[in-house]
Amino acid sequence: MSTINNMPSANVAPRVRQRKWQQALVPYALIFPAMLVFGLFFIAPLVFMGILSFSKWNLISDDIPWVGFANYQALLQDAVFLEALTNTLMYTAIYVIAIVGISIPLGVWLNKNTLIHRIAQAAIFSPHVISLVSVAMIWMFIMDPTNGVLNVVVSWFGAEGIGWLTNPQIALYSLIIVTVWKGVGYYTIIVIAALAAVPKTLYEAAALDRASAWRTFTRITVPAITPTIYFVIIINIINAIQTFETINIMTQGGPINSTTTLVYYIYEEGFLNFDIGPASAAGMILLGILMILTYFYFRLLGRKVQYEQ
Repeated sequence: MSTINNMPSANVAPRVRQRKWQQALVPYALIFPAMLVFGLFFIAPLVFMGILSFSKWNLISDDIPWVGFANYQALLQDAVFLEALTNTLMYTAIYVIAIVGISIPLGVWLNKNTLIHRIAQAAIFSPHVISLVSVAMIWMFIMDPTNGVLNVVVSWFGAEGIGWLTNPQIALYSLIIVTVWKGVGYYTIIVIAALAAVPKTLYEAAALDRASAWRTFTRITVPAITPTIYFVIIINIINAIQTFETINIMTQGGPINSTTTLVYYIYEEGFLNFDIGPASAAGMILLGILMILTYFYFRLLGRKVQYEQ
């Protein structure tokens, strides 16, 4: 009789274990399609690029000889690569400083719920919704050395026309103007959204203490939106390092490589010169830079600003 009574419990135990296994596998089954796509289209190309960075290939030949670190050594001795790296750092620094330096005071000024300020917010945000190709074409016309609007304005003051995109000393700054004009409105709206979350009681207390506008801005506004400022800085650094479309449309890296950045250098080496080895090595260097920046982004993202009540 004891044997007969124990049979149901003996059959239940394997079923419970099976159900637990099924429940444990469900999350993995659900994310498997996404992970498969991620692996095929993100991880596999990165691994392949890493392998090619130690090889020599022209996209046509079936022979892919292994050259070790020769591609990396060649990059460090390549004047064009070093200039591209310098241009990238300069472009990134000036672009980020301009975006942050304009969007924060502009956001503070536009942080008012009036009709004029709402219209101004829509106006400064509108360039962000325009395609980058259209923006580049518009600014190429504005910066045309012969009939461009900017040189027409310059001629009113009796000065000679400026080669905004043809002068090696000016071309990179001209591209920065274009990208800042397109992006500053978007980050201004982000700053306005951050300012809306700042407790009004802080400003009321500052008004009671008769704090100046500058003291209120530096002691209340800036600390309160510090996480947003971190976000704007890191995201714009990453975006600036990866800039490509504006350069490809407006200058093609010229004149005399003065606007060649790291991404455009990779494009030139890989798809114009068909030299995949150095292009992949430069891509791995770019990947390393972006991974470091992403690490700092997630570190800074967790920072919060606390105020004692």
